[in-house]
Amino acid sequence: MSSSQTNSIPAFWRKIVSGMIIGATTIAQISLPRTANAQTGAYCRATPDAIAQKELLRQRATNGDGGAKVEYQAFIKAQGDRLAQCRNQNWPKTQAIWLRLHPCDARPGELDKVLDHIANKGYNEVYVEVFYDSRVLLPVADNPTPWISVVQSRGAENVDLLADAIQKGRQRGLKVYAWMFTMNFGYAYGARSDRQQTLARNGRGQDSTAIVPDGSQVFIDPYNRQAQIDYYQLVQSILKRRPDGVLFDYIRYPRGSGAGSVASNVRDLWIYGQASQQVLLERAENNQGRELIQRFLNQGRITAGDISAVRSLYPSEGSPQWQNKRSDNLPAELWNLTVAHAAQGVLEFLKFSTNNVMQQRLPAGAVFFPSANKPVGNGGFDSRLQPWDSFSPALEWHAMAYSICGNRADCIVAEISRVLNSAEAQTRVVPALAGVWGESFQGHISLEEQMRAIRQQLPQLQAVSHFAYSWQEGESDRARQFCQL
Repeated sequence: MSSSQTNSIPAFWRKIVSGMIIGATTIAQISLPRTANAQTGAYCRATPDAIAQKELLRQRATNGDGGAKVEYQAFIKAQGDRLAQCRNQNWPKTQAIWLRLHPCDARPGELDKVLDHIANKGYNEVYVEVFYDSRVLLPVADNPTPWISVVQSRGAENVDLLADAIQKGRQRGLKVYAWMFTMNFGYAYGARSDRQQTLARNGRGQDSTAIVPDGSQVFIDPYNRQAQIDYYQLVQSILKRRPDGVLFDYIRYPRGSGAGSVASNVRDLWIYGQASQQVLLERAENNQGRELIQRFLNQGRITAGDISAVRSLYPSEGSPQWQNKRSDNLPAELWNLTVAHAAQGVLEFLKFSTNNVMQQRLPAGAVFFPSANKPVGNGGFDSRLQPWDSFSPALEWHAMAYSICGNRADCIVAEISRVLNSAEAQTRVVPALAGVWGESFQGHISLEEQMRAIRQQLPQLQAVSHFAYSWQEGESDRARQFCQL
């Protein structure tokens, strides 16, 4: 990213810093068992008879029964057609689920079983996690990135779980999105001696491992060129598999606990990486401005003595100047500038990441917390600095509406409403709900109750996602996670 690309800062949090420059394989039609053609049940779920019949066919096909394999493929195709018809006739038109795959999903029939469960529950989209915790869902034999492959077993170097998931998902009528971390590159990346310059740092010299409770999240400086190159290479590798869309998560800075969850001083901002500081200094429009920005970074504040000193250093310049400076309240102006600069890094890294996806005419989506862009207290901000209300309206907006409000859904609806009020008419808003079917889970009321409230109060929404498959199928997920391939 050249300095010319960062010379202006777009609108950010308008109230506070307003105006700152800132195809599935065709299966031969054969006679199907009656259960495959039966009507789907509530929430477009497959009937128990259809589920049992399909599972029996899957097991026989996995064990090498050629006839059962043909019948199984025809069965899942017919069930996929029925699912599409049901979803088209019922709310919501799109019902998606978030899924992490494990090495054991490379075992014969295992991925089929997982995707069958998803289709059985009435989902017609699945968001497969392809980059997380310093791991990528790419085969060892075709992984040009600095991250390790999820599947590491000897003899499995060519296993491509993402490509397999896309193919098998489409056979079942599922759209398969690639879901990936964005500014969180993972602990192993941050531990590399040749990537230390890429890390986001605050004014205390810390990287994110110092403030994220488990130390597993390592956030990068979004202005750093090496981080951009590494991520570009990753996105290109994912796009080679031709997913139906790509979702970008962790488009933000880290959030600590307690007082660490609020940024109220410039030293709290993650703008002290070398690249970020350089771009910030380039926002100065004269020498006085550059010197004062540097002092503000170094000291965490400026005094009347600092202002007098910089004017003495450059007496031919009238006053300190930087992009879109509006008043003579220099401490406040510098705070606004540095906050907007931090947020601009998030926006530019997201734009950089989504460009190639959109150029291929694939949907690109941004995953965010509705509360992560709020001012806090007297002049502070949520430390995540996630300016989602300035995300491109051409992106899908995947709002994580995870609030807990007892046995009601009011706060969830309020979160989603806030997002809808900020979104333009053409923006596809897809709220992500946390929970499981049929019961409360970890404080979250059942998905049925959440869905009912959204449908009643926000009927214009036509797409909803559920986090996560691992919650709904906890025992199965643990078995898949810890087995030996």
